[in-house]
Amino acid sequence: MSTLTYAIGIPARFDSTRFPGKPLALLAGEPMIAHVIQRALLADLGPVIVATDHQGIADVAHEYGAKVCITRSNHESGSDRLAEAMADVDCDIVINVQGDEPLIDPDAIRAVVEPFASQPDLQMATLAHPIHEASDFDDPNVVKLVRNAMGHAMYFSRAPIPYTRKTSEQTGNDMLQHVGLYAYKREFLLQYASLSPCQSEKIEQLEQLRVLHNGYPIAVTVGDYFCLGVDTPADLQRAEAYLSKA
Repeated sequence: MSTLTYAIGIPARFDSTRFPGKPLALLAGEPMIAHVIQRALLADLGPVIVATDHQGIADVAHEYGAKVCITRSNHESGSDRLAEAMADVDCDIVINVQGDEPLIDPDAIRAVVEPFASQPDLQMATLAHPIHEASDFDDPNVVKLVRNAMGHAMYFSRAPIPYTRKTSEQTGNDMLQHVGLYAYKREFLLQYASLSPCQSEKIEQLEQLRVLHNGYPIAVTVGDYFCLGVDTPADLQRAEAYLSKA
């Protein structure tokens, strides 16, 4: 039995570029951040802490059973925001559940920490699932990744990777979609916040590239994890449709 201790952090900023105020947007009658909190609590791994720069988000978080840390508003990424919130939290592993993943599976939250049990020197882990729809391969809102033989990420991109000349091969077990869920050793998360954003991170707008740029491996567990991140109002409608059928 693992003796590691965990805390689940949910970074949630109000001023999203593509969808301002989205943590408070209503989904099935409840603020989107409420759905994220409820699923994080179901994982039953440790305290759930919302890291936000907005009092309205903080109020909802308290209402739905999460702890809250009010952070600065000028963080470069969700991981930077989470590092501020976790500075004084007593745990070994911090799980970063994105505030725009209202349908995240609690089993996925539990799965993301599994590599730490067998890789004691590992600093960071994430999840992926096979791409099932060919259209997702070219969608810049769907982040793709490639793993090496050790099961560690080689690169993440909004572009189609690995590139294939045959359209018929753009789905399958080798074509992986990133699930926006991370776990870090707590000390590494605090160190991450001190690393300068790299050029590829700025270009792709993918914070995990900062980790690869600085030479740290990211373990990637692959499974059949449902993922529907909400980046736009259209994504929110898709989530609403999914919940109405569930």
